[in-house]
Amino acid sequence: MPSIDRAIADGRSGDAKAVYLLVGTETLLIERALGLLRRAALGDESLAGFNEDRFDGDQASGGAVVAAANTLPMMAARRFVQLRRVDRLRKADQEELAAYVAAPADTACLVMTAEKLAGNTRLARAAKDRRVRYDAKALKGEALRSFVATEAKARGHVLAPAGAQALLDALGDDLAALDDALERLSLYVGPGQRIDSAAVDACIARVPTDSIWALVDAISVRDTAKAMRAAQALLAEREHPLRILAMVARQLRQVARMREALADGLGGEAAARKAGAPPFKARAMTEAARRFTLPELARAFETLAETDLGLKGSKVPGDVLLQEAVLRLCLGRA
Repeated sequence: MPSIDRAIADGRSGDAKAVYLLVGTETLLIERALGLLRRAALGDESLAGFNEDRFDGDQASGGAVVAAANTLPMMAARRFVQLRRVDRLRKADQEELAAYVAAPADTACLVMTAEKLAGNTRLARAAKDRRVRYDAKALKGEALRSFVATEAKARGHVLAPAGAQALLDALGDDLAALDDALERLSLYVGPGQRIDSAAVDACIARVPTDSIWALVDAISVRDTAKAMRAAQALLAEREHPLRILAMVARQLRQVARMREALADGLGGEAAARKAGAPPFKARAMTEAARRFTLPELARAFETLAETDLGLKGSKVPGDVLLQEAVLRLCLGRA
């Protein structure tokens, strides 16, 4: 099957085809393809509300999706129809879509997504015959190295081999975390500068995940004493306050994405994967997502942003600023 990179390239070139079936667990790549294909199909954002439909396989019917795709666009060249979790549709609904895939309207771009889709279904066979299935397989080894190098280049930087290795050692194969880290590294080194291992060491957290989860868990239940002990333990291990803060921010971003995944009807390991967390963290992520309200998360991110600025420019000792941030997070204050 073609790689999802082909779909992403179509979106970037503005040449979106009539149908795409994006299959896989690499959420970042699927979401990137969706965003680029949407922009390519809709063009003028001011008319998007008239020419866009979104469906979910848990509630949608094949007929409704096909009807949306066959609706003529309003004051635009094309419509954009998005169907998430097409694998959740009933067999009869999938077969309606299979018939549409075989002869799609040229006035719409239909993008369907699924983590898995059995190859013996009519929809899967139709997508294969039309060559519109694109797989978002987990990146490993050289493919992962190529991903970080390409992402660095897209931001105007050369990523040194040692810098790439340091980045992968720190964050593993979590594409969302790697993408976020490269954005921060880009800001850290400055326009056009080389990203080396020294920059990664200075900017990217290598804090043990379990230790950070202990801190985040204590914050989520407003256990100030436990949270302060966890922060002090990390500082005692000579972890840089900026690294600790970055990892707390990363974990809270995962919590926010977990809330969205749960709200979308996902559960367990599927929700954890969408949030960018390993499946074995599903239970802990679910509990954390239930403990944080959206206003609390908003205040937490405000606190983290202010502390990040302070750690980079204030004369106040970093350990003091970090512990003040932990206290504010526990109290739910911005």
